Amino acid sequence: MPQHLLIELGHDSPLTLRFQLLANPITELWLERMSQRDAWPLDHPDRFYGFGTPAEETARAIDMIKQCIETINSYEYIIRHPFTFDQNCLNYLHNIFEQYHGLLDQQNTRFWHRAPVPVREALASLNIAVHRCESVLGTNPHRFVCTWYGMPKTQQLDPVLQRQHGTMKIRFGTVYLNYAEIGKTVEDLAHDNDQYIGDDAFRPFDHYSADFNVAFYNQDLESKTPSMAKYIQEHQEFFLARGIENVYNTRALPLRFPLAQLVETVSRSTLLAEIAQRQHVTKVTLE
Repeated sequence: MPQHLLIELGHDSPLTLRFQLLANPITELWLERMSQRDAWPLDHPDRFYGFGTPAEETARAIDMIKQCIETINSYEYIIRHPFTFDQNCLNYLHNIFEQYHGLLDQQNTRFWHRAPVPVREALASLNIAVHRCESVLGTNPHRFVCTWYGMPKTQQLDPVLQRQHGTMKIRFGTVYLNYAEIGKTVEDLAHDNDQYIGDDAFRPFDHYSADFNVAFYNQDLESKTPSMAKYIQEHQEFFLARGIENVYNTRALPLRFPLAQLVETVSRSTLLAEIAQRQHVTKVTLE
């Protein structure tokens, strides 16, 4: 069984980050998915957040989302809300993505089947672009995400395992299982005050894949539960119909699932500066 996750960043003078794998059942499930990942390409290997200046991060986010909108609307004018850099517009765009992309591996909408490949790619990227904009509007903590394009999200994470091994604390240098649904958790809906709530919008953490994210910040997610509880109360009928009575239901809690921990060899400030110069994942290996 592998003991370490190695992630290589950058093309020139690459930096290799080494992570000690954690001993828990969720890590074992994730390793099984990782063993299958080579059949699919690493998707958007430049999904780094918070490592640039505020101006750089803002320009990057707006440029990406405008390109997606232009490509989609040049094929079919489905995005009718003028782009504004605010949460309400981003909620609208995320809803467009959910409607026209389809859920998980169920890309069965008429639009998706008719659209040429560049438009499909722009629609898929719209989700990433929305989250990049949301990150800039928020605290934009240092992190990066690795996903494999087209890898099926067919495996489901047992709610018992979620409750037993999930945590509401994000720790510097920790690798976490990535949210693999198309939609939003209660945490996301409450944070965005999303009024486009519906069956396509609300998706608790259920499926998983090889996808993961790496955090370079600390956060206690317990602080989010009051606003989440308020949102659930405001939409009580909707959530009760889905078996969620309060924020302490496993399907509502803002849980994270740790997989590996960074082996730190330099100061954290030095490490962040080195990553900022190499915002591209070039290789992911296990040993």
